Amino acid sequence: MPNASVHKKALDDLRRPPCWPEGIQCPSACASAFCERTIHNHTPLHGPWAGWRMAGKELVSPNGLRVTPQRLMGLAWRAGMIDLRESLMARKVRSKEVRQQSVKVVVVDLADWQARHFGRRAG
Repeated sequence: MPNASVHKKALDDLRRPPCWPEGIQCPSACASAFCERTIHNHTPLHGPWAGWRMAGKELVSPNGLRVTPQRLMGLAWRAGMIDLRESLMARKVRSKEVRQQSVKVVVVDLADWQARHFGRRAG
């Protein structure tokens, strides 16, 4: 399969900075990372973001999904609105619990009430 080896060599040439002689391994991991950042604009991320990288203005997931800054801001806005909605709903439930106190209902005959408040002559 000579075509595959030619393709691999072409990719290696694209990845190799001009200052490294062909066929020689990169002498330093830091130099290799610097080359990736400056020439190819690829910035790897660490910690919980391990596997993700920056490529230009886009955040690239380990499986190759690209997230633009606008998409990321939209996702953050939506998450914030969901949190706000949940907090408002929880506050509404709490206020209903406070308002649900027992109510005393008294049934009074209307004629008795009028007689007591206005006297028997008024009616």
